[in-house]
Amino acid sequence: MKLWTSVAAAAALTLVSLSSFAADYKAGDLTLSKTWTRATPPKAKAGGGFVEIVNSGSEADRLVAASSDVAAKVEIHEMSVTDGVMKMRELEDGIEIPAGETVTLQPGGLHIMFMGLNKSFEEGATVPVVLTFEKAGDVAIDLDVAKMGAKSMDHGHKNHNHN
Repeated sequence: MKLWTSVAAAAALTLVSLSSFAADYKAGDLTLSKTWTRATPPKAKAGGGFVEIVNSGSEADRLVAASSDVAAKVEIHEMSVTDGVMKMRELEDGIEIPAGETVTLQPGGLHIMFMGLNKSFEEGATVPVVLTFEKAGDVAIDLDVAKMGAKSMDHGHKNHNHN
């Protein structure tokens, strides 16, 4: 039975890899893709990071931390609008990545928050980040820097294969 589970998981990972031209990073049962951030103005003190996380395993995992040398502090955040008021808060328990599901960190929702930037994020550059998961451990990724105010990142031009 374990063999069929492994075959199914491998097939699912293959489909995920083939269905996306995005930069893919793999750790355990997780595949991270669509890794990006936005350019920031000179002297900006904060920025956000975004990524899509697919859990092809049979157990949930949890994103518990993020770190990077580009900022004094990096946190896992959630932004929401309640009664017309935008609220942003740190998710101290991280973000659950349920088995067999996809969690997307994106503008206006879940995201990586960089505070106390050492330098601005420049369009066309990359920002190195290490994401820490309860089960999959540390995953080093690069966030492609899109233009200021971008709603998403076009990843059709890159394909990283980090195994």
